Order: sequence, then structure tokens, then C-alpha cells
Amino acid sequence: MRVGLDGYPLCEPLTGVGHYTFELARALARNHPADEFELIAPFEFHPSVTAQLEEEQIGNLRLVCRHLKNVRGRWWSFYLPRYLKQASIDLFHGTNYELPLRHRRRTVLTVHDLSSLLYPELHRRQLARRMRLRLPLAVKLAKAIITPTEAVKGELCAHLKVKPAKVTAIHEAARESFSPLSPSESAELRNRLRIDDEFLLFVGTLEPRKNLVTLLTAYAQIIRENPPGPQLVLAGGEGWSMNLTQSAIAHHGLADRVCLTGFINDLELRALYSSCRAFIYPSLYEGFGLPPLEAMACGAPVIAGRVAAMQETIAGAAILVDPLDAAALGRSIVTLLEDGKYRDELVQEGQRRASQFSWTKAAELTYETYQRVCV
Repeated sequence: MRVGLDGYPLCEPLTGVGHYTFELARALARNHPADEFELIAPFEFHPSVTAQLEEEQIGNLRLVCRHLKNVRGRWWSFYLPRYLKQASIDLFHGTNYELPLRHRRRTVLTVHDLSSLLYPELHRRQLARRMRLRLPLAVKLAKAIITPTEAVKGELCAHLKVKPAKVTAIHEAARESFSPLSPSESAELRNRLRIDDEFLLFVGTLEPRKNLVTLLTAYAQIIRENPPGPQLVLAGGEGWSMNLTQSAIAHHGLADRVCLTGFINDLELRALYSSCRAFIYPSLYEGFGLPPLEAMACGAPVIAGRVAAMQETIAGAAILVDPLDAAALGRSIVTLLEDGKYRDELVQEGQRRASQFSWTKAAELTYETYQRVCV
């Protein structure tokens, strides 16, 4: 079988969907060496992607760059369908909500979440509008659909009237590189980033859906009542409406206690996960939520928002709180800072939970979906 996967998310620094696309493609190729897999994109792939594949030398996984200077909205309607036909691709997997508009035979679509449809106010207006127009069409074109959780599957079936038999929920996983880093290695990388020994950590794009205003409110209360308190590190690139986060930092007078790292590499991220006092992820909505699982794999105790996806993937291995209740969030953080025994128990349970997920397993379930489509 010759499978094409959407490589568009790999043309820029990798975030959630990019990591999903790359890890899935690698695991598929490793699991099925007799098949051919192509990541197809209109532009150059990000150097981190090309470097890793060159190092690993996976013979049946190719990067196909079409070297287009400006697709002007014609990638999905013209350029990609033309390539799929010329290259005799047996099946195309849209890993980021989109499918080619003129290639309707064998297609699989991943729908990561319905945030832009259910909570459009948390997204740029242009993105919410595009998803409102394109997602129903892509769902209709797809022969099979993959979601990262049963929670998203239920939302998809309820809101877009998709038959449950068409949808398969396949859990994602932390990347193989995420495991505890030694204290000395973590300290060296922290020093480079100017991060204190005692710190709380959030990882993700800094945008309204991540609910950083509530986190900053809870944090301000903690350091008022227990000065000086640990540093708060917000690791991730700036997203839409970053001014809300900056305004909250200024409002609470936290400029000297909050560290904004910007986008950081995986080794730096691993060091932060491995050495933080607690990982805090109060997101208002998630389709799966990879950062909490990555943190658990590195030995961090986790506090997350009590939303459907988090309840499905990490309940019992993390503290889950109402994401809009700053007081409850603050109390949970203080508990982890003061109760070492409970913290250690949570670390152990988190590592056990993270080990239950793997990209090998996710790829095998995805391949079974491919086989059903190709019958």
C-alpha cells in the first residue's frame, strides 16, 4: 500500500498537530516496512523534520516537497489532487482537518477537536470561519475519521451528524524522547534559560483557550500568601490575543516572577518537565492534551482542567480542577508544594499512566483504519 499523509503541519516549528503527524508517520513506517509512506507538502519542511529523518534513515518514509512559492488557496483543490493521481497514492490521510477536494476515493481524516466550532470566541475569527465552512465538507468527503479521544468522537457525531461507525477514537502518546532527565543536566539547561530551581510550569501556545488568565490569578494569590513562592514558567510560542496574558501579568504585578521562554526545543522542554515542582495545564478545552502526558513521562506531577478529554486520558493520575476556579487551582498547587508524599505518589501514578500510551499502538490502530477503507 502507498499512503500519503498531509505534511503541511511540518512546514513550520512543530506544535501539537505537527508532532502528531510526524510521530504517526514514523511509527506507521516502522510498523509496516513493506508499505510506502509519503509526507506531502507544498513548501519546504522544517529543518528539524528533515534532520531527524536523515538521521533515522527510515527507507519507506519519504518527504515530498512540491516547492510551490504561493499556492493561493489551490493546494487542496488542484496541486495536491494532481500529485496524488500522478503518484498513484492508494490512500490519503488528512492529519489536520483538511482533505483534497478532488480526490474522493480513499481518504482518512483526523479531527483533533471541535474547539473552533464549539468555542469560536477562543480563536481568531478567520480560523473559526474557515473551520465552520471546511470541516463539515471534509467530514463528508472522508471514508473514515479518526479522533484522539472518545470525547471528541461524541462531539463530532452530535454536532456534525456523523455516524459513530465512521469514527474511530485513537489515543495519542508522549514522544519517545520524553523521559526523566538527571538533575545536573536539567540544572544546566535551566540556567541557560534563566529559570529558578523552584518553579511551576505551563507548556503550550499562549492563547485564550489555554486559560492563562486563571492560572495567573491563582499564582498571584499563592505568592501573596506564601512569599516569595516558586517562579512561574510559561513555555511556548505567542498565540492569538497574547495581550490578555500580558495584561494579566501586569495587573497582578508579576513581571519579575513570570518567565516567558518563547518556543523552546525538545531537550530544553524535557529539562523543564523533569525539574518543575508541578506542571499546570488549566485549558478550557482539549481534544487530547499531549503536554500533560509528556510532563508525566518526565516525572512531573500534573494539575489540569477538568474537561472531557483530560478526564478520559489522565483522570486518576493527575489533579483535575474546574478550569475557571482560580481558588481551587491555587489550593491544588499549594497542596503539591507542601505535601511531598502526595506529590511523589502523583509522580509515580503519572509515569504509569504515560507508559500506557504509545505511538506504536496508535499507528497500528490507524493502519487498521486504512485497511478498512481500502477493502
